[in-house]
Amino acid sequence: MLETDQIEAIIPHRYPFLLVDRIIELEPGKSAVGIKSVTANEWFFQGHFPGKKIMPGVLIVEAMAQVAAVALMQGLVDAGGDTGGKLPLFGGIESMRFRKPVVPGDQLRMEFELEKMRGPVGKGRVKATVDGKVAADGTIMFALANPSGA
Repeated sequence: MLETDQIEAIIPHRYPFLLVDRIIELEPGKSAVGIKSVTANEWFFQGHFPGKKIMPGVLIVEAMAQVAAVALMQGLVDAGGDTGGKLPLFGGIESMRFRKPVVPGDQLRMEFELEKMRGPVGKGRVKATVDGKVAADGTIMFALANPSGA
């Protein structure tokens, strides 16, 4: 299990944009499961939406991508001792579906499984659930880039 400090040592995201509280399962370079405890005082609820707080779908996707980034970056660390200065970048979204609103009090469980990797570019399946019910699922694409070439 990885806590916030350990996640921050692996990926570059920081508050308020770090959207993963804990990694509960990790197969470096291949898959990961992360948790986000959604609270009423999240910064995005101020405007989305007043009177009916719903976590924006784009942030659910970002949270799933961060779980993927932890798996991929930890795979680099395990393979060579560090990330080689790589930066995990979002490359695209395929067939994403939003099936259930995520609201304050929910615990978002996010899963990532690598489908294929070709050089520094790859894609994988992601799924977010709340209480065992699918909130969002789809495929994301990413690149592990050199910061100078980002």
